[in-house]
Order: sequence, then structure tokens, then C-alpha cells
Amino acid sequence: MIGNMMRCANVTERELAEKQEAATEFGERLSWKYLCYVRAHLILWRVPTKILYSEHDNMTDWETVSAFAEGHCAELTVMPGGEHWFHTEEQMRFLDNWLKIQADRRD
Repeated sequence: MIGNMMRCANVTERELAEKQEAATEFGERLSWKYLCYVRAHLILWRVPTKILYSEHDNMTDWETVSAFAEGHCAELTVMPGGEHWFHTEEQMRFLDNWLKIQADRRD
């Protein structure tokens, strides 16, 4: 995801290393220290996980989220037509219904 954010912001690793931080037009701040930390501390995921992914997510590509889900036995649901940030009434309705389904499955 950080790599995708860097590509969207047109920031190379070299530039980020030199500047240490970079602001983006989409409101996130990129940090060289954080990128290095993430790379040095890979996730060991050991909890049941359910992921709601949006079909038109511009921050996390399908290959990344599907590889994560497969590698960590996570259940992956795709919201047709959705975006990374759920903000429309339709998207929020889909999210609410998905959350209710997940809660019902736990009971």
C-alpha cells in the first residue's frame, strides 16, 4: 500500500529517503522511517480475518489484497463499484449490511 501511495504521489524511494517525509495531494504523509520499519517488521497474522475490498480501490491493488488474503487465510469480499474510502450512501449501506452479516456469523 505504501508503494502504491508513493506511485500516486509520484515520489520515488530515493526522493523519500532524501526528504525523509513527503506530503501527498490525497492527505497522507509518506515517511521514510515508517517505510523502513514496515519492511523490517513483516506481519505475522494469526487471527481470523475478514476483508471488505472495493472493486475500484485506488490505494491497494487487487494483487496485493488477494495475496494477503490467501497467505493469511482471510475471507475476502469485494464490493462492486466501491472505492477505497466508503463515502456514498450506497457504499455505506453495503458496508452496514456486510458488517451485520459478519456479526450474525459470530453468533
